[in-house]
Amino acid sequence: MNEPIVRLTTSSTVYDRIRDDILAGSLAPGLKLRIEFVCERYGTGASPVREALNRLSSEGLVERRDQRGFYVSQVSLAQLAELVKTRCWLEGIAVRESILHRTVAWEEGVVLAFHRLSRTPRSLDPASYSFNPDWEERHREFHHALIANCGSSWLLGFCRDMRDQADRYRRLAAARVYPARQGPDEHREIMDAAIDGEVERTVDLLQRHYQKTLTIIETDFAVAAD
Repeated sequence: MNEPIVRLTTSSTVYDRIRDDILAGSLAPGLKLRIEFVCERYGTGASPVREALNRLSSEGLVERRDQRGFYVSQVSLAQLAELVKTRCWLEGIAVRESILHRTVAWEEGVVLAFHRLSRTPRSLDPASYSFNPDWEERHREFHHALIANCGSSWLLGFCRDMRDQADRYRRLAAARVYPARQGPDEHREIMDAAIDGEVERTVDLLQRHYQKTLTIIETDFAVAAD
């Protein structure tokens, strides 16, 4: 009687774990996700794995190739450039709406999110890059807080999907670019402009923030190719 519920829960858990590993780079771009391999890695059956992979395929993190199975989606500078451009468009609208309809609760949320981010080290090892899940979560919370007051759950959903894809690129490059650009100054500038109600300045700072990330990753890709 409870089997469909159990299967759904298992599928969702596997989906979350595979998704996290793709975003963190633990499952490399282009890796073939054989059903047997995924079942063994995550300790579950084939049915939940297929459901999770199909769901990830619909989100663009996994590619399903006819007669060949599932693969972790590839990355490219062209895709990243398009992603950043689209993200700038969407979050520009979202942060503009959030500021124009700002409330005390929204302002407090932005300030608190920045405080938590600024108090969390970017890397678990100050000498070299070591993935810090707490920083990643605080970073996501800050950028979400900025646009949380936009008034559109659809827009927030699109922005979340863009953020997921962008995080994947940023994490793939993080180990090679650390410790460049680790301070909170850019985030602080964005927060101050938003809280002060400076709409155009906030949009500009946010978009330059994302463009700078693109430039860093482009440089890193170029160095890696040499």
